[in-house]
Amino acid sequence: MTYTITSLCLRYKACVDACPVDVIVPGEPKEEWPWFYIDPIGCIDCGACVPVCIYDAIFAEDEVPGYRGNPLYRAMGGEFISLPELDGHWEGEDVNGKLVVLDTTRQLEAGEEVDLAPAVNLNFDYFEAPRPDGTEPEKVGPGYEAVAM
Repeated sequence: MTYTITSLCLRYKACVDACPVDVIVPGEPKEEWPWFYIDPIGCIDCGACVPVCIYDAIFAEDEVPGYRGNPLYRAMGGEFISLPELDGHWEGEDVNGKLVVLDTTRQLEAGEEVDLAPAVNLNFDYFEAPRPDGTEPEKVGPGYEAVAM
């Protein structure tokens, strides 16, 4: 089982620093791949990334809200999601104080239920890894080539 970063990710970057095997990379171009992604083949399932994410965006694959019958994510209100099809603006800082700007966000309402399961397949697609459900990727991401972008 690997870990999955979901659309709750706002690129805080502490997960990158916490990962002992350097398998978390930023999605690029961020308009198409707006959050960070974990290489499902290289992940050693240590969970070091989970407690450092201030947005609670990282889950064990089998615990992702909405995935394989899991309950949907229930928003507390005020948190944001980031998806390529959204056009809301969000600004904040990463763990190093660097400005992060995303134009692919939407703020969630208290009690709103969100299916975060699409992040599982998108994570595999980003690295061109075989999807756990056996389906073919809708689009293929740059994986580690994104680091050079």
